[in-house]
Amino acid sequence: MGQKDFNGFGKIAATSLAVCLAGALALAQDQSQTPPPQQDIPDAPSATRPVQPFPSNLPPAPKTGAPQPAPPPNQAPPTDSGSSSSGGNPPPMPPVKTVPPGSIPADQGNDINSREDLYKIVTRVNYVIVPVTVKDTSGHLVDGLRPRDFTVLEDGKKQELKLFVVDPLPLSAAIILDTGMPDVALQKVAQTYTALTGSFSPYDEVSLYTYSSTVSQVSDFSAVGDKLNTVLNRMKMERGGNNGAPVMNGPLGPQGPTVNGIPVERPGAQPNIAPPKDVRVMNDAVVRAALDLSKRDPGRRKIIFIISDGREYGSKVSYSDALKVLLSRNVTVYGVGVEAASIPIYNKLEKLRLPHYGYGDILPKYAKATGGEVFSEFNRDNIEIAYMRATGDARNQYTLGYQTRATPSSTYRDIEVRVARPGLKITTKTGYYPLPAAR
Repeated sequence: MGQKDFNGFGKIAATSLAVCLAGALALAQDQSQTPPPQQDIPDAPSATRPVQPFPSNLPPAPKTGAPQPAPPPNQAPPTDSGSSSSGGNPPPMPPVKTVPPGSIPADQGNDINSREDLYKIVTRVNYVIVPVTVKDTSGHLVDGLRPRDFTVLEDGKKQELKLFVVDPLPLSAAIILDTGMPDVALQKVAQTYTALTGSFSPYDEVSLYTYSSTVSQVSDFSAVGDKLNTVLNRMKMERGGNNGAPVMNGPLGPQGPTVNGIPVERPGAQPNIAPPKDVRVMNDAVVRAALDLSKRDPGRRKIIFIISDGREYGSKVSYSDALKVLLSRNVTVYGVGVEAASIPIYNKLEKLRLPHYGYGDILPKYAKATGGEVFSEFNRDNIEIAYMRATGDARNQYTLGYQTRATPSSTYRDIEVRVARPGLKITTKTGYYPLPAAR
């Protein structure tokens, strides 16, 4: 190729390149001058300009028809008629609530889905709880016994054990203090209050009652602590009855002033030489404490702890009625007999009832019938030991339970507990009164 041809080709290439660059610049200028499309986005509210309406070019919302009824519990929810059978997974099954068959009333059979709570089935069972204390010939508690070692008879018929517990149970204890005792006996007991609180564990709850001619609840059920100690310290200021034999005549006698044995105020009347009545309403105190214990937690062992010389006179409630309350509420009575109740010979004489003088052997009868025990102690040290023995026996009993076949009634039922191992002493309640059927 000659020099002339080469120069002509270069001029053509340069001309083409210039045309392309000019077209690109024109296109870029045209795009830069074209305004962008307007977007329907509302501006922020302004104090000088009204609020713009929300854009109207949004996609239409899906149409909703009338609310559909809830599907039956055992069927899947219906699918949309316009949806494809192969498109996506079906919605999850709603939760299904079931109730025991036969527990829905006839007038509410179609309202099962509208209820939030399930019905409850209540079955009443006549369950009998029998606390049992087992000791050896030395008076020590015996552990390690098994259910097969026990035989329980109700009215002579063997019962099948449904419950057997050997673990110690917390106590709900009602302490009943006889403030009508002679003052010397009451002051001796007052010196043992520290040991009395020490015999209970931190898991126990204790209430304090006093009685003489009336019954009073000094403190409600609470854990052993400063509150109970404060109440017992205040009780140390209590004074008991007259020490010694009652005064029958003289200036301090109940008959008033006399001249030559003839009353001054009523000359024709005979002098009153009858001893004053020593009113001690132990039965009333027992019933009051037993009814309060029946409202406590059923998982606790319920005991009544009586500190008295054993005198009972003037109660509105008889011994038999009070015993029914104890045996129907599964309450065990323990006692510490002081003064006259701690003397063996005198205690035997107390079984003879004197007219207008009441009973002296009620406390041991309560303990024997309910499966408890009375510790007859005379001096302070033995009284303190009796506290520990009584609470220890109550807390560490075997708990047996069975379901009785008889229906609830007011008829007394006899209970007998036997242990397969010979030479052991068994202490338990002699029977019980079933509670009436709940209305």
